[in-house]
Amino acid sequence: MKSSHCSSFLKTALLIVPLALCFGGSKVVQAGGKGPLSPSPVRPGNLDYRTELFPGYLKVYTATHEFDDGGVPYHAHSSYTIYTTDGKVFKNVENHISRNDEIPEVVALPVGSYTVEARSERDGYVRVPVVIKAGQRTILDLDV
Repeated sequence: MKSSHCSSFLKTALLIVPLALCFGGSKVVQAGGKGPLSPSPVRPGNLDYRTELFPGYLKVYTATHEFDDGGVPYHAHSSYTIYTTDGKVFKNVENHISRNDEIPEVVALPVGSYTVEARSERDGYVRVPVVIKAGQRTILDLDV
């Protein structure tokens, strides 16, 4: 009697355990959750971790303005504007730290396509498309 009782118990247990796992023993997780570790590519706050955590960089050689600092001439690069592909202003860049700074600023940008509007020595104000890639520096020299 003990062996038949044990056998029927095992058969019942083998049926109950899978049913319990199907109906209440596990948690259903949907893609697109709101947590930062969610498996969805869409994250809270519209942050795209693939592009915004690994920016690219832009350095623009624009027309310069001469500044005389007590008989020492400096040529600071002029400011420029970065536009998104739909024509909205993304960022205005001063392009120098002070009037005697002759090195153009390096700007970190999310990966993507932009249009730069800047002043060149040769052609005046120009609009130039640029593509920013993750971890890469894009150099735009307007007078080459």
